Amino acid sequence: MTRLLATRRLFVIILGLGLLAMAARGVHDPDLWWHLRTGQEIVATHHVPHRDIFSYTRFGQPWIAHEWLSEVLFYLIFRLTGWTGLIVTFALVIAATFFLLYRQCAGKPYVAGLAVALGAAATIPSWGVRPQMLSLLLATIFLALLGKAERVGPNELRFLWWMPPLLLLWVNLHGGFLLGPAIIALTLAGWTLEAWLGIRPWPDASARLRQLGAVLAACLVLVPLNPNGWEIYRYPLQTLQSRTMMQYIAEWASPNFHSPDFKPFLLLLLLTWAAVAVSHKRLSPTRILLLLAMGYAALISGRHIPIFILVAVPMIAESLAELAEQHRWLTLASDSPASPRGPKLFVNLVLLLAMSAFVGVRFAQVIKRQAASEARYFPQSATRFIARQNLPGPVFNNYDWGGYFIAKLYPQYQVFIDGRADLYGKLMDTFIDTAHGQGDWQQPLEKYRVRTVVLPPTSGLAGVLRLDSHWNKRFEDKQAVVFVRGIPY
Repeated sequence: MTRLLATRRLFVIILGLGLLAMAARGVHDPDLWWHLRTGQEIVATHHVPHRDIFSYTRFGQPWIAHEWLSEVLFYLIFRLTGWTGLIVTFALVIAATFFLLYRQCAGKPYVAGLAVALGAAATIPSWGVRPQMLSLLLATIFLALLGKAERVGPNELRFLWWMPPLLLLWVNLHGGFLLGPAIIALTLAGWTLEAWLGIRPWPDASARLRQLGAVLAACLVLVPLNPNGWEIYRYPLQTLQSRTMMQYIAEWASPNFHSPDFKPFLLLLLLTWAAVAVSHKRLSPTRILLLLAMGYAALISGRHIPIFILVAVPMIAESLAELAEQHRWLTLASDSPASPRGPKLFVNLVLLLAMSAFVGVRFAQVIKRQAASEARYFPQSATRFIARQNLPGPVFNNYDWGGYFIAKLYPQYQVFIDGRADLYGKLMDTFIDTAHGQGDWQQPLEKYRVRTVVLPPTSGLAGVLRLDSHWNKRFEDKQAVVFVRGIPY
């Protein structure tokens, strides 16, 4: 027990508990609802859908359910443990991701802890009960394995063969799986440059390249082993090139540095280049390639910021540790000094108990507030009203509420649109104009013979329908207003 309370070891424990407390977050991602319903359908039918079943605007159209295994996990966890299980599980996933990142950093425990805490703060906007968190964890594991491979001899690289089975899991969990082969390919290119520049002797480099090249080939061969087969190769690339995703989905847009959410990322970006500039150690070609590729991706789309953080934080920690050692700011040589005694032992014990209690209270508060969070972000009362009154369909719904309606009203009702923007494509343009009551807003309602409209009370279409004698307001609260068409088309 006394060794556990050694100051350095206690710092690591408190860092882990702090990450866990930060990662405990309420569930309000609008996509989670259709993930839950998809998981329920897969468990009930023992079949992964290949065509849309949830909407009437795209019903029967090809749909790549690339997150099917995550959705099954979501549903099973929710069915067995409710919101508590989902919140705790994904808090553990996020905390594990950043604790693995900490293990890759120099200057443990203090410098590494500071760098990881900054990195975690920069990625908070993307945290939640989301399949992306599983991608982030697997990307961290890939980077850790490749980082270890740079430090050992060519005959000690057998652990790299963990990557193909991990990728097989990844390709069934989330469409971000292509990041795995991309990281391997960038590392392969970096090792090739090292051999070409003479940084590594050719016999050593040749053995490494053959081993890593074989691992990359095995990963690529395993990709089609998923319910979507070879189609899954195209999906990530189509998503990255989607105009709809870039135009309408906020996290796919470039980071807005005027927003407080992106200030920590801006700080990390500046720290990264400062670390590169002041460090006496030359960056390896592999690190340069990873840094440039992930930095470019993060500046193009805020969704990729966490991947940049995974690459940048170890570099920042290494540079800060180097400065700390030069100026004797901290003693970094030992991670496990002698056990504390007397008053110091008591203080450390109090700190540990206080932090543990804080984490417990944090989780209890987040779980307790989940019901209020659902009512705040989603039209809970309007949804109950629609189901209870058996209002006529089809229903024209708000984009962010589509997943909620799928979870609560399907199969009685199908949606006009939901968070699967890749499925709807140009229909997003139609939805935006109609929801704002702009242009020929009547045409989509007539084309799909919409009988019920449910939108925020302040939306443009709600304002137009209040003045239209064809539509009758049947329900309204602060969250939503419901109109029903009284005159047939």
